[in-house]
Amino acid sequence: SRSRDSAKWRRKDRLLQHAEHLQLNSDQRERYIQEARSKQVRQPQLSDMSAAGMVQTNWKFVETLLKECKVKTKKMLVEKMGQEAVELGHGMEGALTGVEENTLIASLCDLLERIWSHGLQTKKGKSAVWSHLLSYQEIQEASEGSTTVDPKLLTPDLSTISLEPDKLDKPAHQTHRRRSSQGRIELPVLRPLPKSLISDMKKVQQMTDIRSDVGYTRAWVRLALERKMLSAHLKELLSDANLLRGLYKRYAFLRCEDEREQFLYHLLSLNAVDFFCFTNTFTNTVVPYKVLVYPSTKLGCSTTSANVWVSVAGQLGDSGKMELPKSLLELSFEHKNLGVLTTMRIGHDNSGMMPRWLVEYILVRNELTGHTYKFNCGRWLGKGVDDGSTERLLVAELVHSTVNTEDEVVVQQAPRTASPKSPRKNADHNLTLPEIQEMVGHAVNNLVKHYYKPEKERGNLTFLLCGDKGLVQCMELVFQYGFRSSRLFRNKIFIWDYLERLKIYFENAMANSSVRPIPEVAKAGYWLFCNLLKKINQASEAIGKDGKFQIFICVGIRDRCLHRWMPLMANTTVTAQMYEENSFLRNPSLTNFIVHILDSLTEFEITLESSLLRGLDI
Repeated sequence: SRSRDSAKWRRKDRLLQHAEHLQLNSDQRERYIQEARSKQVRQPQLSDMSAAGMVQTNWKFVETLLKECKVKTKKMLVEKMGQEAVELGHGMEGALTGVEENTLIASLCDLLERIWSHGLQTKKGKSAVWSHLLSYQEIQEASEGSTTVDPKLLTPDLSTISLEPDKLDKPAHQTHRRRSSQGRIELPVLRPLPKSLISDMKKVQQMTDIRSDVGYTRAWVRLALERKMLSAHLKELLSDANLLRGLYKRYAFLRCEDEREQFLYHLLSLNAVDFFCFTNTFTNTVVPYKVLVYPSTKLGCSTTSANVWVSVAGQLGDSGKMELPKSLLELSFEHKNLGVLTTMRIGHDNSGMMPRWLVEYILVRNELTGHTYKFNCGRWLGKGVDDGSTERLLVAELVHSTVNTEDEVVVQQAPRTASPKSPRKNADHNLTLPEIQEMVGHAVNNLVKHYYKPEKERGNLTFLLCGDKGLVQCMELVFQYGFRSSRLFRNKIFIWDYLERLKIYFENAMANSSVRPIPEVAKAGYWLFCNLLKKINQASEAIGKDGKFQIFICVGIRDRCLHRWMPLMANTTVTAQMYEENSFLRNPSLTNFIVHILDSLTEFEITLESSLLRGLDI
C-alpha cells in the first residue's frame, strides 16, 4: 500500500511538471525542446577515459553548466524586466508569457538538479538538492540539540506564528496603551521573518500537498526565489565544507570554488526583480498573514470605541470579514492562498462614545513569502466626518522593507500612494486644465496597454482603476474642476450630491416626457443613469459618498455608459447651476475630449473585482 501511494505521488509530481509546459503553443514548445537538446550536456562517463581526457572532459562539463546558469538567469531577468531590459540593450526575440516564465523556473530547477548530481559520492533519493538539504538540516539540528541555545534565536514553528501571536511578540507593541510621556498610542511593530535556510525548509516540509523529494525541491526553490534568498540559502548550504567533502568527489562542480562563486553570483542577480512563482503555483496551500493597522497619532483620532473589521482580497480569493480584537492594532490569520493581494476593506460599526477613527495606512504581510503590501488610507471612518463613510476600500501596493538596528522592519516609502484620495485634497493641488487632461490620457492609456498585453502578463486592473493616478481619481479631478461647491460650500457638497441632483432632474424629465418629448437615446441614458444610482444607494450605509462615486465610475466604464452620460449631464440646468463655464461639463470642447478618450475603452471587456462593488448585484 505504501509503495502504491509513493508511486501515485511520483506520478502526480510528473504530471505537475508536465502541466508547466502544457499551455505553450507548438512553436514555443518546439523552441524549448531544441534549446534543451542543444544546451543541456549530460554528465560524461569518466571511467572509460584516460586521466588527461577525464580532466579535460570534466572541466568542459563544469564550464557548460556555469554558462547555462548564466544564460538562464539572464533570460529570467530580461523577461521580468520587460521593456526596461530592452531599453538597456538586452534584446529579446519576442515577449515571454507568464507560462514561459513558469517554464524558465522549472528549467532552473532542472539545472540545479544536474549541478547537484555532478560528482556525487553516492546518490540518495530522487533529488540530489533535497538530499543535500536534508543532510544539512540534520547536522544543524544535531548541533543545536547538543548545545544550549537561546530559545529566541530558534526558528519558531509556522503554525505558532499564525495562531498564537501573543506568545511570540511583545505585548507592548499590540495594544492601544498610551505612553505616559507623550500620551500617544504605541503603533504596532513588524518584526523581520527568519532568513535561515532551515526556516524555509520547515515551511515547505509543512505543506501537505507535496509528497516527493523533487516536489519539495521545486517548492523550496520557488519560495527562496520569491523571498530573494536563493543565492544566500545556497551559499549557506555550500559553506559546510565537511559536508561537501563527504557528499561529493573532488572534481564535482560544487567543489570547484571559482565556478561555485560565479554560479552564486548569477543567482544573486535574480534578486533585482520580484517573483511570485511560489504564490502563483501552490494555490491550495494554507498561508498565514499578518495585518497591522497604523492610525493617525494625533490626539482624539488615534483610537476608536467601535468594533473594527478588515477583509483582505487577492487574485485567488477573499478572506471575508474578520474582527480586529478590541484595543489591538494587529491581527494574524490563516487562509487558503489569496494570491497576490489586490484590495482591502476596513470598517467599523460606528458604536460607542468615540467611534470616529483616522487611519493612515495598513500593512499586510504574507508570513510564508515575506511579501509586504501597503494599503494607504489617510481618511476618516465614522459618521458626521469626512464623507460619512464607516468603510473604506484600499488598493494594495507591494513595498520593499529594510531592518533597522532595533530589529524592526522599516517599510520604504513608495513614490506613490495606492488608495484613492479625497477629491477635496486633490482640489487643493490647483492642477491646471492641461495637467488634468494629461492625467486622464495617461490613465486611459494604461488601461488600453493593460488589455493589449498577454493575459498572463497583465498587472492589477483594480490599481489602474482605483489606485493613485488611476481612472477614478482622474475622473474626480474632471468633476472637481470648476465645481462651485469647492469655493462656496467647501467640505459640505460632494460630487455624489451633484449626481443625486442629476438623478432627480432626469426622473422629472422622464415623468414629463409626454409634455416635453425626449429622444429615445437620451431617454435610455437617463434610465440607465437613474437605475445605477438607485442600486448604489441601496448599498450598505457604511459606504460614504466618495465610495459611491468610485462604484459609479467603475460600473459606468464597465458597462460602456460613462462616455454616453457625459453629454446628457452637460446639457442640464443642474450642471449650469453647480459648475463654472470653464469646467469640463460646460465647455463643449472639453466635454468632447472626455467623451472621445473614454470611448477608446469600449472595445475591452472590463471585469471588476467583487470587492470593488461592495457586495452589490450590479
